[in-house]
Amino acid sequence: MRLYRAFCLALAIAFAAVGFMFGAIPDEVITFFNKMSMTLSFRPCPSDGCKFYLILAVAYMYIVTVLAVMMYRFPANKYFPILLINAKLASSFMSFVFFMVHSRYLVYLINFIVDGFIGVLVLVLYLKIVRNRKWESS
Repeated sequence: MRLYRAFCLALAIAFAAVGFMFGAIPDEVITFFNKMSMTLSFRPCPSDGCKFYLILAVAYMYIVTVLAVMMYRFPANKYFPILLINAKLASSFMSFVFFMVHSRYLVYLINFIVDGFIGVLVLVLYLKIVRNRKWESS
């Protein structure tokens, strides 16, 4: 359980940092990926236009941060990891769909891989703990 709690705390810190970056330096995040995109032969992602996506991105990172913190604080609760698994796998799936249907932006592909990896990793930890039956009954 100690490793699980440490992992959840690390996730909470990482999610909070990414959410902060989305809110504080959104154009630099896109610029960073666009620079990488050019070297890897991907089209750059437009960074201009409406910033409405920032509301959603920062809110999403806030929610996954809270979920990771709650997993850290209450490691015996089975509902927090289930919610985090769904959030990360949904984000990964949508990134893959946008990569395939909308445009081949590197940022879509990276988010598909990273969020998919996190979602699967939390799922594996969740299943391991379920097998050990260390969850609260409520």
